[in-house]
Amino acid sequence: MDERGKKYILNDENDFQSDLGIIKKEDIERSGIGDNLTTHLNKEFTVIKPNINDLIELMNRRCSILIQKDIGVVLAHTGLGAGDRVVDAGAGAGAVALHFGNIVGNGGKIYSYEIREDFAKIAKENIDLFGLTNIQIKNQDIKKGIDEENVDLVFLDLIKPYEIIEEAYDSLTLGGWIAIYGVYLDGIQISHKILKKTGFKDISIIETLNREYEIKTHGIRPKTRMVGHSGYLLFARKL
Repeated sequence: MDERGKKYILNDENDFQSDLGIIKKEDIERSGIGDNLTTHLNKEFTVIKPNINDLIELMNRRCSILIQKDIGVVLAHTGLGAGDRVVDAGAGAGAVALHFGNIVGNGGKIYSYEIREDFAKIAKENIDLFGLTNIQIKNQDIKKGIDEENVDLVFLDLIKPYEIIEEAYDSLTLGGWIAIYGVYLDGIQISHKILKKTGFKDISIIETLNREYEIKTHGIRPKTRMVGHSGYLLFARKL
C-alpha cells in the first residue's frame, strides 16, 4: 500500500513499477508483512497481509459483482460454515465464490457454474491469484443440470433462477438453503411462488440498505449519499 492508501498486488517475479517509482524484485523477495519498501523516487510502500476484500477490490472483472452488504446477509442468514459444500451460479468474476470458499475452508467445497467461457476464465484466474484450492469453476450451463448432491447451499445469481428451483431442491441436503439474488422483484415473485410449490420452508425476502455516518467537529450525521437498492435476496430452506 502506498502513502496515499492505494493498494497493489505485487508480483515477486518482476520489479514493481508505479507513478511513485520502482521497487526492485530483490527487495520485494526479502520483504515481509509490515515492512516498508522505498522506491527509487524515495516514496514509501508498506507490505500488508491481504484479505479477501483486498483481492476483490483489485482483481480483474468484466461484470458487476455482489457488494459486501448483500454477501454478508447471505453468509449470516444461511449459517454457512467450515466444511460446507456450495453450488454457486453464475460465477461471474468469482467474487461470491471467493467469499464462500474463504468461509468453508479446506474441508469445504465450492462448485461454481458459469456459462460464459470468458467469465469462467477470469474467475479461475482470480481464484488462483488468492490461492484458494477449494473452488471448482465449471464452465457449463447449470440449467442443464446440477451434478452435485447433498450440498448445504445453492446460490443463484441468474436472470431466470426459477427455472432450476426444483433441481436445486433435489441437490440440497435436508436442512440446506437456497439463496436467490435478483435486481427486479418480478423474478423474485415468480421464484417465491415456485419455492412454495416445490416444498421449501422458511421463505423470506430481504433488501439491505447501507448508510454510513460522518463525524465532524460540530457533530455526527448520515452521509448524503448511501448504498440503497442493489438487489433483493430470496431465502428458503429444505426441511
